[in-house]
Amino acid sequence: MSPDPVAAPEPEETPAPKPARRRVRAAPPAEEKKEIVPADATAVTTEEPAAPRAPKRASLDPESAKLLRLRRELDRHRPLFVRQAAHRYYRIGRDESWRRPRGLQSKQRRHYGYRSVIVRVGYRSPAKVRDLVPSGFRPIIIRTTGELEKLDATKEAAIIARTVGTRRRLTLEETARRLGIHVLNPITTPEGEE
Repeated sequence: MSPDPVAAPEPEETPAPKPARRRVRAAPPAEEKKEIVPADATAVTTEEPAAPRAPKRASLDPESAKLLRLRRELDRHRPLFVRQAAHRYYRIGRDESWRRPRGLQSKQRRHYGYRSVIVRVGYRSPAKVRDLVPSGFRPIIIRTTGELEKLDATKEAAIIARTVGTRRRLTLEETARRLGIHVLNPITTPEGEE
């Protein structure tokens, strides 16, 4: 007999779908087992004493602490000082520099209520805490370990200058960690902090 011409052809085998790729996390490094030494052992350990931790906040006198809290409160209520015609021109609106309005008919210069406020002396922070960072430290730019060693760790914090290269920056950060000095712009984070 001849094959039936009307019969449907056999279906081709379709390949099975590939399993979805999964990201596999690397196993954490195995912890080293510490050797248990009996109490009567005469072995001398040569561990370095722990470096002092850099303080998170500066130690301030009560008046400065009160003024710092006041500055924080004033910052919350300080208005945005928007330049005249900032809504009209992108180059003016994006710019953070303030220019006083000088036009004779300027509504902002004449303090019309529907215009934005003008910069005035009364909006300033208290003079005693004006140059402090929010944590209460006085920022000092440093370039060398000699400058770093002169800092008072309780009141001053280090900012490593932008001209310092990575290699020297790492040594400065290590020295600061050893001295217990807070670095405001670190590139490495100490162990246990994140």
